[in-house]
Amino acid sequence: MTSMDAVGLLGAMTASARRIALVLGASGGIGGAMARRLRDAGWTVRALKRGLASESEQRDGLLWLRGDALDAMDVQRAAQGCEVIVHAVNPPGYRRWSEWVLPMLDNTLAAARARGATVVLPGTVYNYGPDALPHPGEDAPQRPVTRKGAIRVEMERRLRQGAERGEFRAIVLRAGDFFGPDAANNWFSQGLVTPGKPVTRIQQPGRDGVGHQWAYLPDVAAAMAALIERRERLPAFARFHFAGHWDADGRQMAEAIRRVVRARSGVAPRIGRFPWWAVRLGAPVVPLFRELAEMRYLWRKPLRMDGARLAAELVRDGGVPHTPLDAAVERTLESLGCLPVGESTGAGADARRAFS
Repeated sequence: MTSMDAVGLLGAMTASARRIALVLGASGGIGGAMARRLRDAGWTVRALKRGLASESEQRDGLLWLRGDALDAMDVQRAAQGCEVIVHAVNPPGYRRWSEWVLPMLDNTLAAARARGATVVLPGTVYNYGPDALPHPGEDAPQRPVTRKGAIRVEMERRLRQGAERGEFRAIVLRAGDFFGPDAANNWFSQGLVTPGKPVTRIQQPGRDGVGHQWAYLPDVAAAMAALIERRERLPAFARFHFAGHWDADGRQMAEAIRRVVRARSGVAPRIGRFPWWAVRLGAPVVPLFRELAEMRYLWRKPLRMDGARLAAELVRDGGVPHTPLDAAVERTLESLGCLPVGESTGAGADARRAFS
């Protein structure tokens, strides 16, 4: 069966239900979390993946289609019959952002425009420069000081422009630094701990006393899915902030990791400083280090997004999902292979029962 055959078959099977979503970036952290959440909510979910061995593959309850988000025709084919497109795709390893990010978004917008679909974008705090700190609202001016921030601003501008023209609907949910199961490209797994190894030392990127905002991926995905269900009642261009976990003094995340590791292994890891000196030295030749250096201001000054607008929107749907910090950290460390195999702590087990 070709990818077109698979798309056509599924489109015919679900046309009456009109609950088909395309998730671009389903192999990544937030994209994968969104794909699973929508699947569990009864949506037919398609995912585009480069290098797939066959034209299509049914796996984990998702229809994977071979294709590239940089190829406009691949995106158009995958989006046939879809009423929601989740745009959660990014260049791997922070490489070639200036070349790839906007063309990928343009392909998504063209597909949404052709179908009148809703585009869902996981947003970031990169849009905001130091002048917006410490408490930017959803509609605060966006004057970023980084290249990635400028691209993020342009992404939202294109979404807003198309939505205001009536070409599609758009939902943006901005959140702090992601952490969670099956997410490897983030500060938690690339800065604080080392995936696949026991946690003996935790690296703290921020200064003591400087707050930092974190977002647990399953909670973010659940909130985005709830907004998708309400899309027809939202403004054509809707922006929300996700409060997540606020680390008021810059040490609470590290201390949570320390508690979880000690409970599971009996040994409490020490907390040390993230080696910013090595990032500075490597920035001229290592793209990842260059991007990390650009974003250091977010660890030097607090930025806390208020989630009141989101809470008000979801108050009738059970409120904003929020997993307790220690339970969220435990599930993340388990997924990263950083904890010994064995029984979860009480907090983790209780949270799994509550949010399953």
